[in-house]
Amino acid sequence: MLFDSHTHSYFSPDADKGAEIEAMAIKAQELGLSYITVTDHCDCCYWLPESEGEYDEYQKADSIMFGSRDYSKASIEKTLLLKQKHENLLCGTELGEPLQNIKAAEEILSIDGLDFVIGSLHMNSGKPDFYYLEYDNVDISVIRVLLGRYFTEVLDMCKWGGFDSLGHLTYPLRYIQGEYEITIDMRRYNDIIREIFCTLIEKGKALELNTSGFRQKYGKPFPEEKYLRLYRELGGELVTIGSDAHNIFDIGAGIRRGEELLKACGFKYITVYKGRKPENFKLDI
Repeated sequence: MLFDSHTHSYFSPDADKGAEIEAMAIKAQELGLSYITVTDHCDCCYWLPESEGEYDEYQKADSIMFGSRDYSKASIEKTLLLKQKHENLLCGTELGEPLQNIKAAEEILSIDGLDFVIGSLHMNSGKPDFYYLEYDNVDISVIRVLLGRYFTEVLDMCKWGGFDSLGHLTYPLRYIQGEYEITIDMRRYNDIIREIFCTLIEKGKALELNTSGFRQKYGKPFPEEKYLRLYRELGGELVTIGSDAHNIFDIGAGIRRGEELLKACGFKYITVYKGRKPENFKLDI
């Protein structure tokens, strides 16, 4: 059985406008995927208050569209409607930066019918998305501080625990190492990564294997093999897998390769969430 638990439709403003949810469900069926979960962006720090003072934690964003209330809720509403027609379709959301606007996060989490919530961090508090940062001609010490803050905020998010699976851990390396080819000694972050994994395990949360790195310059999944092995050695068992597709053509990309990697790391099951409850399916490849 194959699953893709991290995909984006046109309701994510950074996704292809041709990525219609029903077309995604049909494509997943053609590819032999047992389930596809639509997890459009809900970056809480980008939510604008409907009335002044509604969100005390709100921080002014450059974009009023990306991850906005209307887009996030519309995706969930449309997916829930199409679930009635497509048995392989599950409804999720990628909850970004929830602690940067906890009231927005709570509003999304209160919606009935959600199957799956990914917890993600795309930007440190008060900073742009790691995608927008320019790393060339920047002192390595500055990058180290950025990464240190990233892992600290991820740990805080895990301690909060309002999601089901931690999405694309080591996300900043997609740009720092992948796009800018800057070598980072990641050993300085070993202790906090270990603490992140222990927190996930203690709270019964899953870790995502995000296969998007396979098809990018980075060349490795998020997180990479050494961290998957550490998570397993610490007792981690719940693991979801997703392509992070932002178009129809990347649905299911790298999923088989990711499953093979998970099996090599000692995992026995892939976890799929339905109604916010984990279901484990045996890795039989």
